[in-house]
Amino acid sequence: MFQRIIRFCVKVVQKYLPEPFIFAVVLTLLAFVIAMPVCKQTPLEVVEHWGNGVWSLLAFAMQMALVLVTGSALAAAPVVKKGISALAGLPKTPAGAIALVTGISAMACWLNWGFGLIVGVIFAKEIAKKLRGVDYRLLIASAYSGFVVWHAGLSGSIPLTMASMESNLEKVTNGTLTQPVPVSETILTYQNLIMVAVVIVAIVVVNALMHPKGEHVVAIEPSLLYEEEPQPAPKATTPAEKLENSRVLSWIIALLGLTYLVIKLFVKDGSFDLGAVIMLFLFLGVILHGTPLAYVKAFGKSVGGAAGILLQFPFYAGIMGIITGVGASGICLGEVVSNACVAISTPKTYPLFTFFCAAILNMFVPSGGGHWAIQAPIMFTAGAALGVAPGLTGMAISWGDAWTNLIQPFWALPALAIAKLNAKDIMGFCIIDLFVTGLIICASLLLWA
Repeated sequence: MFQRIIRFCVKVVQKYLPEPFIFAVVLTLLAFVIAMPVCKQTPLEVVEHWGNGVWSLLAFAMQMALVLVTGSALAAAPVVKKGISALAGLPKTPAGAIALVTGISAMACWLNWGFGLIVGVIFAKEIAKKLRGVDYRLLIASAYSGFVVWHAGLSGSIPLTMASMESNLEKVTNGTLTQPVPVSETILTYQNLIMVAVVIVAIVVVNALMHPKGEHVVAIEPSLLYEEEPQPAPKATTPAEKLENSRVLSWIIALLGLTYLVIKLFVKDGSFDLGAVIMLFLFLGVILHGTPLAYVKAFGKSVGGAAGILLQFPFYAGIMGIITGVGASGICLGEVVSNACVAISTPKTYPLFTFFCAAILNMFVPSGGGHWAIQAPIMFTAGAALGVAPGLTGMAISWGDAWTNLIQPFWALPALAIAKLNAKDIMGFCIIDLFVTGLIICASLLLWA
């Protein structure tokens, strides 16, 4: 019965899910059509809101691209790749392989979403090279499913923004938050850590149980997965070549960056924000690749994975413009959705409805920064009025943002590019994970409240 449900989900997704860019275009048109009657806006008003929003997330898009590229480059470091290859030889059965990929990907995504996403898919490919009879689609879906704990982890954009001294908290939250909320009240609370652990265990078990049987397995020929290894650099003869291949230079610049991070985080008591995450993975990558030239090549190779982000972010920023745009009627679509959640909430159910609100908005704006712009002015004010701790409100938004990423193909683009698959190849499996993790998150938020 379970396998029939999975096959049904896979067939539906294969038939109806378009290419991710088309998905973004369709969502743009849907937001356009909804905004006019709901917000009583004219077509020209909506067009203006869309155009004003298109470039509003450029800085955040750059941060997201750098998180991905620096995480990818770090995952490509020889010592990291050797560790991945060694681990890939551990599983002896397809179900064991699926479970191991899921667990490692999820834990790595909790540390850093870009690193975890790329490590997961590279690990999945290594297993596909070594283990016969494993379903390649499910391997990649399992690597991506760990992404559901991203926003509850150390690179979650909303909790890191809440912890930042430079995030204009008081202005963005309409005076509700007058000082940063430390990660000890968001990411590192015992409630959130328990949620993360339970979700990871659940997707490990469910993904392993989803492995197809017999003729329904879609394996891949291992020879198709091997890539040309980089050639060793020729012996440096000129001063320029010696600088390019200098390990000393790599260590000097990396120690400079890491020393700054130590000062910021431990001496100045700064926040572990997105900038800190990027710097950490950038300079660790520089060290582990050995020479500046080796890192430049790895970085350049990783940039291709960010193509989908760079192409689609302006469209999702435009959708955010539609959702936040206020016309002559004085209301915006984001306010309507958020107020609807607030109106039916009690102190006990408020985090749950905040989660659902974020989950809906994430389909249109798959960006933590976008959610922050849309929901922070309303949700934190309403949460404070109901007596809900700001850390819980922020994590409810974060979990909602992460949850529907399982069926929003935007963030799967880098993994799909590496795996050479389409979104429709993996999203059928992700639908099952969506339902399972949704039940866990909802129950956990009610208990937390």
